[in-house]
Amino acid sequence: MKEIEGIIERKRNIEEVKLMKPLVWAYIGDCIYEIFIRMKLVNSTHLDPHRLHIETIKYVKAKAQAEVLIKIYDNLTDEEKDIVRRGRNAEAHHQPKNAELVDYKYATAFEALIGYLYLSKQDERLKEILEMCI
Repeated sequence: MKEIEGIIERKRNIEEVKLMKPLVWAYIGDCIYEIFIRMKLVNSTHLDPHRLHIETIKYVKAKAQAEVLIKIYDNLTDEEKDIVRRGRNAEAHHQPKNAELVDYKYATAFEALIGYLYLSKQDERLKEILEMCI
């Protein structure tokens, strides 16, 4: 993530990040996770853009993210588990279109964790967790 530090500034300090709503963390986490998956696929395959999109969806859909969270959960710290809990319990104001509600909540929790780590500049830990996902 250091490569994009100059392009995407993270100005908030840790206390400000902790006070953000979990859905804000999830909003950013969704972007970070998708770009991580897209870059993994671009760097490891020779697929055309349409196939890249199809493959990316397999990783970023709610059910897949929920499964990843379950897979990595035991490796999280207590603080990270608290972030996950807050993300899971955040009240969304719409129904998911293409996912079961439980998968959607766990996907939101996963995205919240990714977003929280990114926004709080815990880049090494973020990298560790992203590598656990693949």
